Amino acid sequence: MKAWVSCAAAAGLLIALLAMAYPAARQAASAHNHFADAEDAALVALGRRVYMDACASCHGRALQGQPLWQLKDQFAGRRAPAHDATGHTWQHSDEDLIHKTKFGRFLAQPAGVATAMPAFAAILTDREILAALAFIKARWPLGTRVAQATLNPGFAGMPASASTAEWRMPANCGSWHQR
Repeated sequence: MKAWVSCAAAAGLLIALLAMAYPAARQAASAHNHFADAEDAALVALGRRVYMDACASCHGRALQGQPLWQLKDQFAGRRAPAHDATGHTWQHSDEDLIHKTKFGRFLAQPAGVATAMPAFAAILTDREILAALAFIKARWPLGTRVAQATLNPGFAGMPASASTAEWRMPANCGSWHQR
C-alpha cells in the first residue's frame, strides 16, 4: 500500500511539472547528442531494423527478455532482461543505456566486472544505437516514457502528449520511486 501511495504522489508531482517541462525537454533534446527520440518516426523505423538484427536474439523479438531474466540466482545478470514495460530499462537515462549498449556495462560499473552484455561500439554507430533505443521507448506505455524522461537532462524525451493524455506510472514503479 505504501508503495502505491508513493507512486501516486510521484505521478501527481510529475503531472504538475509536465506543462512546464515539455518545452524545455524538446530544447534540451536538440542540444543533447545522446537522446533517443521515440517520437521521431524515421528514427524508430531504423531502430526496429537495428533491434531485430542486433538485439532481438537475446532480448526477444517482442522485447520480452530471456526466460527467467528476473531471477536472482547464480545466473543473475547473465540473462538478457526485458526491454518492454515489464523490465527495468526505463529506469535508466538514455545516456546510461547508450553506454551500456556501446561498452557492455553501465558507466558506474567498474571496468573489470564481467558482464554478459556484448559491447556494440565496433558494430553499431551511435545513430544506430540511438535508433534501437528510440524503437524500444516507442513501444512503452505513455507513463513509462514519462517516468524514463525524468531521468534525462532537461526531461529530454518527455512525450508531447504527457500533459494532455491520461496515463499511469509504470506498474513496477515501486523500485523506481525509492531511488
